[in-house]
Amino acid sequence: MQAPNIIPAVDPNPLPAPYWVLKLLLIVTFYLHILAMNFLMGGAVVALAGRWRRGNRAFAVRSFFDVGRKLPSLVAATITLGIAPLLFVQVIYGQYFYTSSIVMAWPWLLLLVMLTMAYYGFYLAASQDEEHLGRAGWIHSVSLLLIVSIGFLFTNNLTLSQTPSRWAAKYFRDPQGWNLNLSEPTLIPRYLHFFTAAVAVGGLFLVLLALKRWKAETEYARYMLQFGGGAFRYATMAQFLVGAWFLVSLPKDKRMLFLGDNPLATTLLLLGIAGALGAIVVVGKALEKDNVRLAAYGGSGLTAFVILCMSVMRDILRDAYLQPYFHPEEFAVKTQWSVFPVFLGLFVAGVIFWLVMMKRYGFFGGAAGSGAK
Repeated sequence: MQAPNIIPAVDPNPLPAPYWVLKLLLIVTFYLHILAMNFLMGGAVVALAGRWRRGNRAFAVRSFFDVGRKLPSLVAATITLGIAPLLFVQVIYGQYFYTSSIVMAWPWLLLLVMLTMAYYGFYLAASQDEEHLGRAGWIHSVSLLLIVSIGFLFTNNLTLSQTPSRWAAKYFRDPQGWNLNLSEPTLIPRYLHFFTAAVAVGGLFLVLLALKRWKAETEYARYMLQFGGGAFRYATMAQFLVGAWFLVSLPKDKRMLFLGDNPLATTLLLLGIAGALGAIVVVGKALEKDNVRLAAYGGSGLTAFVILCMSVMRDILRDAYLQPYFHPEEFAVKTQWSVFPVFLGLFVAGVIFWLVMMKRYGFFGGAAGSGAK
């Protein structure tokens, strides 16, 4: 393999904290980012699907605008919560991530243009009224397409960063940087794995909105509960097929990590499967009994646990791909003890502030009152 000859040397600047601390922070911050991203992408998909749903037309249109008017804030949350994991990736895996970004330079740079356009589009769609439903729907659709495309570009870059042996061939095929990683066998199933999970979380988004409105607007809240809960269940069931495809598409040595070779990876996979099955059962029971609290808290809690398992599994898989080249013991470490506690304090305070802000803005339930089951 020629890959080691083209991988940039490790940054000589020492890490500002122990490797394991930065690794832990990478997983935690990525987890928070992926939760926000799932609400954004999944909420946009479910809102658009509801826009064309048969049945109660008034409720369908209203749910489209109710979700759509929260999407600009979710774009901001996704971007803000994505900065930290991106920085940790650059600190730990900089020589891989920077190189893959250069190989696919132009698509990667266009990501910023696409993100700006999507952000503006969601704001524009949210500013429309029901008299301009058609216009709002088209603008929303274009913005969603841009967000979906951004996710696809991220998947291209991250898979390329994990396969240094492909860099040279792709670069010399097009030195101008118009490269993607379309030859990667795991690219499509990996991307669909994230996309399907986002749709499931988008369904839970409607359930959480139903919880908040249950006492004051029971019929409308019931509509959102049934629609959102149904979307969650179908997307989660589809995730088993997509997840199996993703697992099979992995090279054998990577696949076997999750099938017995690595106890932690195998345990996390089993816990993720159990959590997803449990969430399907819990939300199904909640829909049968119109129990919005069970769907909102039970379904969301189990899903958050499953996403945490998948986030750790994703990190294990990345290290397995980079194992021939990546050696953490090569890092020099000089912990900045005077700054590190301040960072942790501000980080925890920032997350708490963000959760309080989202709750007050109406993203989470809690105002259902005693009338909610």
